Amino acid sequence: MNLERIKLKINNYSRTFWVANGVELLERAAFYAMFISISVYLSKVVGYNDIWASIIGGFFSAGVYLLPMFVGALSDKMGFRKSIIIAFLFQSIAYFTLAALPYKMTVFPAYILLMVGGSFIKSLITGTVAKSTTESNRARAFSIFYFIVNIGSFTGKTFAYPVRIELGLEAVNFVSAGLTLIALIAVYLFYKNVDLSHEGKTFKETWNALAGVLLKPKLLFLILIIAGFWLIQHQMYASMPKYILRMVGEHAAPEWIANINPAVVMIFVVIITNFMRKRKAITSLKVGLFIMPFSTILMAMGPYIEKMTGDSISLGLFSLHPITLMMIIGIAFQGLAECFISPRYLEYFSLQAPKGEEGLYLGFSHLHSFFANLIGFFISGFLLDAFCPDPQRADLVNLTPQQLAPYYANADYIWYVFAGIGFLSALSLVVYERVFKYLDSKVRI
Repeated sequence: MNLERIKLKINNYSRTFWVANGVELLERAAFYAMFISISVYLSKVVGYNDIWASIIGGFFSAGVYLLPMFVGALSDKMGFRKSIIIAFLFQSIAYFTLAALPYKMTVFPAYILLMVGGSFIKSLITGTVAKSTTESNRARAFSIFYFIVNIGSFTGKTFAYPVRIELGLEAVNFVSAGLTLIALIAVYLFYKNVDLSHEGKTFKETWNALAGVLLKPKLLFLILIIAGFWLIQHQMYASMPKYILRMVGEHAAPEWIANINPAVVMIFVVIITNFMRKRKAITSLKVGLFIMPFSTILMAMGPYIEKMTGDSISLGLFSLHPITLMMIIGIAFQGLAECFISPRYLEYFSLQAPKGEEGLYLGFSHLHSFFANLIGFFISGFLLDAFCPDPQRADLVNLTPQQLAPYYANADYIWYVFAGIGFLSALSLVVYERVFKYLDSKVRI
């Protein structure tokens, strides 16, 4: 009976829907397998210092969030099937280039290809889900889609660790190339074209909407405040991998540590959303923002605990390095903060948009991640270079472990800086609420 129900639910959706979700899983697994170690790869394999590695990583990750807003017009002209085939072809070439040709002259063009390809996929897959479903099953369809996105993210980071340990960082990109190549073949063989004509905005409409958002202080300040949350959250990719590998050792698993975040979100997001449903959206945002700086303070506690316990803490069936343990706890708290923020942010953002134009402005609600990545990666490079430097840096490469130790004595300062950013964001939201509440009351009068 249960099997029949499952078959019925599957049959409620077209083959195109399931193919789209399948290739989305492959694409997300490929992306996060690469992205979790992007900063490490750029330094250890390509040879950039911490600052330049973070600048390049920030440019790439910021572009991933900005470009999808502008590809609608292009996909209209090219047609969906052709667009997504070209997108997966770009990604396969880019991942293969990162794996086979990890040189300074090749990685930047490869990241451009990844950025463009990923931008098409992000917008076109969500469009496919919408167009291949009906009003009666669309809500459930998107819940399936977002669940698959999380599964892809979790899976990619999970296999990235053993591949890196056994075969090296370059091999991770070979695996990512293989996954996107499988996706490309699946789309070519099984994907039925979906008519998405006129779904995307023209470039002029997009630029006008972007200008409308940036010129409205109420929307711009909200985006920048929430960017403070995501700036800290994305240190899972910018700072955490290098920090863990340098403080704990090459055997450490930043890939698995980062998976704590989506695991916590998947477990608690429904519970927390239901708990906060009768409270205002901005109340939920404030709770999440005030949790965030405490998460980074917990991350900073690792070296202090190590001085008391040594380099291993027994947890019954297994043991962990104190720095690893506190990083896991800190990231778990970030996951809880995300549960308070993400479900309610779009709701609150839409309330700040001009009446009748909510849909137009919501397309730019994720500009927070553009700013967060651009600024957060940039800050990360300088902090790592100052407090947790690359042991292969020219002035450090010949030093003994004892001589290196003083250079890492204040590595925890990295997380205190991000704690300060977190507190500033939380306090800014409190001020934001009061200022605009006062201004709105004046307008009504």
